[in-house]
Amino acid sequence: MLSGKQKRFLRAEAHHLSPIYQVGKNGVSEAMCKDIVDALEKRELIKVQVLQNCMDTPKDVAGELSEGTRAEVVQVIGKVIVLYKEATEKENRQIKLP
Repeated sequence: MLSGKQKRFLRAEAHHLSPIYQVGKNGVSEAMCKDIVDALEKRELIKVQVLQNCMDTPKDVAGELSEGTRAEVVQVIGKVIVLYKEATEKENRQIKLP
């Protein structure tokens, strides 16, 4: 579980990032979760865009992604979700939390 201070730090780190995944009308799938886990292992912090044609709310999508990837939801703002998961490999760790 992330503290408020850690979430603020991660929001600042994610500010300049662009969304690298999009959730459309098919919603969240297992394949998407697997791809996101791989991306989180390399980057630790990513943004996911929820498209207009998605039937679920961004908060619901964030919950599904968090469950499927075991990542922390840092922020849901509009239709953009920020996810964080510490890398399991030491050499992939780039973010030092306060």
